[in-house]
Amino acid sequence: MTPQAPPRRSLVHHPDFRLLWAGDAAGQLGAQLTGLVLPIYAVSELHATEWQMGALSAAETAAFLVIGLPAGAWVDRMRKRRTLVVADLARALVLGTVVAAALAGHGSMGLLLVAAAAISVASVFFDVAHQSYVPGLVGLDHVVEGNAKLQATQSVALVAAPALGGALLRVVSAPVIMIGTVGTYALSALLLGRIRAAETLPARADRRPLREEIAEGLRFVLHQPLLRRIVACTSIGNLFHTAAGALTVIYALRVLGMDEAGLGLVMSASAVGGLAGAFLAERVARLVGEARVIPVSAVAFGLAFLATPLALPLADVVPPEVTLVGGGAVFSFFVVVYNVAQVSFRQRLCPPALLGRMNASVRFLVWGSMPLGGLLGGWLGTTIGVVPTLWVAAVGGVASAVPVVLSPLVRLTRLPRPDDRPDDPDDRPESTVAR
Repeated sequence: MTPQAPPRRSLVHHPDFRLLWAGDAAGQLGAQLTGLVLPIYAVSELHATEWQMGALSAAETAAFLVIGLPAGAWVDRMRKRRTLVVADLARALVLGTVVAAALAGHGSMGLLLVAAAAISVASVFFDVAHQSYVPGLVGLDHVVEGNAKLQATQSVALVAAPALGGALLRVVSAPVIMIGTVGTYALSALLLGRIRAAETLPARADRRPLREEIAEGLRFVLHQPLLRRIVACTSIGNLFHTAAGALTVIYALRVLGMDEAGLGLVMSASAVGGLAGAFLAERVARLVGEARVIPVSAVAFGLAFLATPLALPLADVVPPEVTLVGGGAVFSFFVVVYNVAQVSFRQRLCPPALLGRMNASVRFLVWGSMPLGGLLGGWLGTTIGVVPTLWVAAVGGVASAVPVVLSPLVRLTRLPRPDDRPDDPDDRPESTVAR
């Protein structure tokens, strides 16, 4: 009789992961509060135009397009824990500068754009290092559990931050709320700094020219047929959803007539779907199939976003808050399910030494479209108006699912592993590229 393998121990019992998890929770809360309060501050106190809001949205992600590729090669040469700590401290310092200027009466859109771009640079290094750190910290057998727990944290922050921010906006100004956000970044840095796991850096003698290392990471991504399709879907979706996101605050406050606190509560209630998605992602993947769940969730969140522009014509029948919450909850549920599935796939597929460059290449391709989306939203909002821009973005979001719908993913239940050798070349991960 073959002895049964001992049950796998949860990452809750992993002390270093607990610190990473807690630090991530603090940082996510700060990031979500910032994402809520900065646009509201720009619209309500700095009287930003549609074009300025598009520029602000672009600045918040510009670094992924500008330095996204070399950042991966740099991260692979750095100690990832130290990179995370420095990035958190940098974000706290920059945001603290914005707070000081606002409280002194010297806030401006120019300063806000510069600060958003600087925070974007720090976020590039944080996000690339964060995704590359998880597999080495917890082991490949635990990456799905680790990613699900971190996605759950993000979803909790998506629920808690808008509700907290919306309530606070009733009694204090946006700059005062940002003081607390500075503290969350500092707390994140403190917790991450206590992680004790040792990291082994590649020997300096093994390093090659930066251009070669960058090209290797990009080549790994582009030579994976399934990963190529996932990246295309995510990039197109991010382009259109960011175009819409640049105008969401203007749409809610000026077109639908909501107040700041009401917008915060809508965002909080919508994010409950993401929280459910984080807890149910593994179960949904087992039910639908870990490969098939990617195109299914892409179609679902694309259709759910149609509720955003529909909130205006339905306003005489259904309060716009109800429409926005319903669509937003379904949207965030399937976005989280999609992210858990595709991030876990690429972490399993990629050799450890290449993780930083692989993640940076993916982020360059999928987040690099976001500043372009912000500018597109600002331009379209100025040219054709806010509501028509939201319709363009919603249709584009639905179309973003085409690369994964028209792929072998719809026929598969299990995503390929590096050692698989299927007959269908579109199913093969081609792991020899980076060996």
